Amino acid sequence: MPDKQRIIPVNIEDQMKSAYIDYSMSVIVSRALPDVRDGLKPVHRRVLFGMEQLGLSFRNSHKKSARIVGEVLGKYHPHGDTSVYDTMVRMAQDWSLRYPLVDGQGNFGSMDGDSPAAMRYTEARMRRISESILGDLDKDTVDHQLNFDDTLKEPTVLPTKIPNLLVNGASGIAVGMATNMMPHNLNEVVDGIIATVDNPEITIDELMEFVKAPDFPTGGIIYGIEGVKEAFRTGRGRVVLRARTEIVVDSDDRETIVITEIPYQVNKSVLVQKIAELANEGKVEGIRNVADLSDRDGLRVEVEVKRDAMASIVLSYLFKYTPLQSSYGVNNVCLVNGRPMTLNLKEQMEEFILFRIEVIQRRTQFELNKALARAHILIGLLIALDYLDEVIALIRASANPEEAKQGLMKGDFIDDKKAFWAKFRDLVEEVQTGEFIVEGDNVLSEWQAKAILDMRLQKLTGLEIDKIREEYAEIKGIIDDLKDILASEARQRTIVKEELTEVKTRFGDERRSEISFDTSEISITDMIPDEDVVVTISKLGYIKRTPVAEYRSQSRGGRGSRGSKTRDKDFLEHMFIASNHNYLMLFTEQGRCFWLRIYEIPEAGKQSAGRVIQNILAMPKDDNVKAYISVADLTDEEFLNSHSIIFATKRGQVKKTSLEAYSRPRTNGINAITINEGDQLLEVKLTNGSSAVFLATKKGQAIHFEEAKVRNMGRNAAGVRGISLDGPDDEVVGMVTLDHEQDADKTILVVSSQGMGKRTDWKEYRVTNRGGKGVKTMNITDKTGELVTIKGVTEDNDLMITNRSGILIRTKMADLRVMGRSTQGVKLIRLEKGDSIADVAVVPAGEDDEEE
Repeated sequence: MPDKQRIIPVNIEDQMKSAYIDYSMSVIVSRALPDVRDGLKPVHRRVLFGMEQLGLSFRNSHKKSARIVGEVLGKYHPHGDTSVYDTMVRMAQDWSLRYPLVDGQGNFGSMDGDSPAAMRYTEARMRRISESILGDLDKDTVDHQLNFDDTLKEPTVLPTKIPNLLVNGASGIAVGMATNMMPHNLNEVVDGIIATVDNPEITIDELMEFVKAPDFPTGGIIYGIEGVKEAFRTGRGRVVLRARTEIVVDSDDRETIVITEIPYQVNKSVLVQKIAELANEGKVEGIRNVADLSDRDGLRVEVEVKRDAMASIVLSYLFKYTPLQSSYGVNNVCLVNGRPMTLNLKEQMEEFILFRIEVIQRRTQFELNKALARAHILIGLLIALDYLDEVIALIRASANPEEAKQGLMKGDFIDDKKAFWAKFRDLVEEVQTGEFIVEGDNVLSEWQAKAILDMRLQKLTGLEIDKIREEYAEIKGIIDDLKDILASEARQRTIVKEELTEVKTRFGDERRSEISFDTSEISITDMIPDEDVVVTISKLGYIKRTPVAEYRSQSRGGRGSRGSKTRDKDFLEHMFIASNHNYLMLFTEQGRCFWLRIYEIPEAGKQSAGRVIQNILAMPKDDNVKAYISVADLTDEEFLNSHSIIFATKRGQVKKTSLEAYSRPRTNGINAITINEGDQLLEVKLTNGSSAVFLATKKGQAIHFEEAKVRNMGRNAAGVRGISLDGPDDEVVGMVTLDHEQDADKTILVVSSQGMGKRTDWKEYRVTNRGGKGVKTMNITDKTGELVTIKGVTEDNDLMITNRSGILIRTKMADLRVMGRSTQGVKLIRLEKGDSIADVAVVPAGEDDEEE
């Protein structure tokens, strides 16, 4: 080992810790986090400073971007040219910064994520607003530091009059921390800062009267103010932003969703592509076409909606599944005195006010020193003019300028120095500062002596002498004013307000992002009209909803109109009325329960087949929906605990379970009832605990027993016997539940497969115990066919009867008289040969219309 070589052992843990801390602090301070004072990171600051050094103000012409990048790289920012150019490009994009700082010329990218042209093709200069960020930089308002090679100096911060951190925001990822600060409206921020200057004890809530919420360059609508309030109070929060949309209806009644503003930092082309993908994959139903019609006049994306879809529902799903609604986590981390801190709204404003006061103090001191230096020179000139003849004689008698300068400084031209000091001492002492000072026994400083020697002869005229005296009087007033500013904090705070007011006047504009002060989240349900629709489910599992108005009322016995186009060997099995906002609980023949909101069912016309339920629910392909319950709310505990669900199967089993057991929807459904082999779920009803239960079989028997005869069971129970069947080919065709008090005016409707039907007073069905054979409800013959359904109805109802060929008729229940329990009934619908009744639905009465 050479003698001069030294090896110092170092603990690797200590070395790694030290190196990592150095690296992390370098990233935090020199790269990722903005300074609270000017709101800029070092690269942004260097780009603006470099452009200022090149003379690229808004008054001058543009220069090549490559020239600017080279200036910044070569002098101040020794990193990759891409980082500098990308920074400059972003500062020029009006969709990235609320108040852009750079005026770009050429291709500087787009909202579609297109890259800017190469720096050799584009040009740039600063915008007018940048003048307020760089102004007073030459007045010693901020500290400077040496650049990377110690050959030049650069500012550590810019003396901005613009509260840039608040109005333009910032984002960055450091080591172990990150920042994400939202942009705000300049007018609002200035008003808030002025209010803070006037009242340092102002609260955050009071500040929010001025600063309402963030204001994004791309506009949009801010939904919910609570997250904004939290961010203002703590420096951390969440802002939800939605695109600005409008639903336009054309002359053909076709709806189109028009998007004119999108959330901040959302890539428009990616958004359009996402909408198209959702439509193609069937995740969002009802989209016919998506077109991006944006041009130089502004953003415009049109989403055409199919005729059988509701634009409001499509839009709701787009908000849910695409960036049309975006949320932004606010994390106000910035550098305060070189240390990262999380600041709330008021703290950011207070730091900016303190910085502006410091800038004003340093600028005022600089201007005062400059004024004092000039006053110092003017006093020397005034002294020389007062002793004009003596000064001229001294200069003429001097052998050289140095001798003349020394003679002037010593006052060799003054005969009576006592009288001189009595006249000029106060003036001489008042303006002495820095290097402008009279030393020892001298009467003039070196600067004053030089100024006298440099004075042109024309200054000796009477008019010029008066100008010198006037200038001194003027500058004396300036000095007094500057000293008063330095001595008065109130004046300094007033200047802060005056300069901010000027900034607001020059650069302020209207808010772009609209604010929705609704503190609750806007749900899909809020956007959908709460109106009744007809829901139909076919034998093969096709489901749809249709406006009630599409169905007309006809006279009893008519042939009806085409109600629904079904596929081969398919027919309508269920039809009912429900509100768009209701929950639809769907029960399958295998005993599973699934949930849907009614508005989630695809809307379709009366003659449309609808959509397969399996494509909407996570339901097995070999299972079919057999029953349903429409419930208004699954969160009302009192309602849930006071109601039960009664199940009925084809083999006569019944089961009762509390509704609360089915109140927690799951995507894959739950087991609702255990179905025995050879059996199948037939009907499900919602009861209130005091209902009467009616079961009917296809051979015309019916049983009536009290709900209390069936005890509550768990979800997985199979139930107990409800009615005894007449042989293996008999089965239950339906179940009715009636409340003794609320349903006193109801009657029992039964319909046979050949279109016969009748109404009977439910009191004619005597109450028995469950499990018996029941009593006759219709006299079954070859003419009537077997019983197909049993319903509870009133005269205020209409009947919708559908046969297996898809023909539908709507008839008034009042046209069907009440008959005895064991009669055959009357003809409800004329059937073609080989046709039969498929389903009967009870709906609210409608108005009379003429038959097609």
